Amino acid sequence: MRRHLLTGRFGSKDTVKVPKASDEQLSTLDLLAGDRLAHGIGYALTNMAELNLEPSEVAVDLMIVAAHIHAADTRLARATESQDGWSREIRLVVPVSNPTLWSGASSVLKRALDFLTGDRWQIGFRRRPEKFATIAKARPRPLDPVSFDAVNLFSGGLDSLIGAIDHLHSGGLPLLVSHAGEGAVSKSQEECFEVLKEGFPKSAFDRLRIWMAFGDGLIDGVESESTTRGRSFLFFSLGVAAGVGLGKKFVLRVPENGLIALNVPLDPLRLGALSTRTTHPFYMARWNELLDVLGINGALTNPYWDKTKGEMATQCADRDLLKRAAPHSLSCSSPAKARWKGQSQGHCGYCLPCLIRRASLLGDDPTYYGVPDLTAGTLDTRQAEGQQVRSFQLAIRRLAERPDVAKLLIHKPGPLSDYPDRTDAYADVYRRGLEEVGALLAGVRTAPS
Repeated sequence: MRRHLLTGRFGSKDTVKVPKASDEQLSTLDLLAGDRLAHGIGYALTNMAELNLEPSEVAVDLMIVAAHIHAADTRLARATESQDGWSREIRLVVPVSNPTLWSGASSVLKRALDFLTGDRWQIGFRRRPEKFATIAKARPRPLDPVSFDAVNLFSGGLDSLIGAIDHLHSGGLPLLVSHAGEGAVSKSQEECFEVLKEGFPKSAFDRLRIWMAFGDGLIDGVESESTTRGRSFLFFSLGVAAGVGLGKKFVLRVPENGLIALNVPLDPLRLGALSTRTTHPFYMARWNELLDVLGINGALTNPYWDKTKGEMATQCADRDLLKRAAPHSLSCSSPAKARWKGQSQGHCGYCLPCLIRRASLLGDDPTYYGVPDLTAGTLDTRQAEGQQVRSFQLAIRRLAERPDVAKLLIHKPGPLSDYPDRTDAYADVYRRGLEEVGALLAGVRTAPS
């Protein structure tokens, strides 16, 4: 296990020394590609300018901070760089426009990141080099003000698709924000966007995407990490930067069903950190706290925190459009794993998000799954095909035997004290979510090989 320090630099002329502890391995993240900001940030700023968005220097800082987090999260293998196979010790020193302002936000950042990734983070700041003191160029004011009324995260998944449909159907004009990751995810985002354009041909909604990936070898002698628990920080950062660019108070809508958002462990052996915490209420609240500390006039909200995925689908404002678009959406946790079996990338049908998706579309599901029929045979709980199914079965049985235990279980993944008036509703959406999956798994058999 090693402690790691990652510090950003604006090219080879940025030679400010960053002290390191004797037990830290120092690595450098070069933020420039020629004269342009690297790692997709420069392209994102160009695309914002084309949309007449004008992010502030603090908004640019936020994307730079996100690049450091994403680099550290994806380039430090948990297996070798942690004591327990999971939690790493990571320190960042990030060049920003206003180190004093950002230093006041460091404790909020640490609480958010420790919770999100399960690691131990420290974040420090220094001033950008003078040449890069100003990055966010002022935009000529257009004759018509920016017309987007909100920013919607648009992952290419079913929940974000429903969120976009509902917003557009209500007459809203969202800017859809995506992180273009692996090929299958990017393709899904592209196809879903095209179906939305066909469904709302008179709407001027648009989208903004960022590509950010880091090659092997960024950190000497360390393998890359296959999990990407910190990716949502990048996703949210781009959304906030776009929201700031609207030049008015903004809402960043993060559509996610309540069962996934709560991230309640399905069984005692499943650690909460092994599932996404992207939209957990505690994490969302820390983001709103961060925006307040940074003086950013916006807020993040999950409009579906009290809905199951099935309720989102059945209550969608345009179910016909959803039915056409749903086959293009992607919910699988690892769509590329089919490649190792010589199959096309897509839905495996047995991971946690695939099972929740199948339950939400039960009886009217056009999706192709790698395991098309869960009842065709006994699923092996020693193999991936049966592990999550069995975990759901255990959770469903436990809840059936003790319905009131839901009020206790919802607190296991993290604090819910930011929204004390929602406790009963959280427990109820957890119950209903498991009942949905229970309907899918009726008659499904599992056993160890």
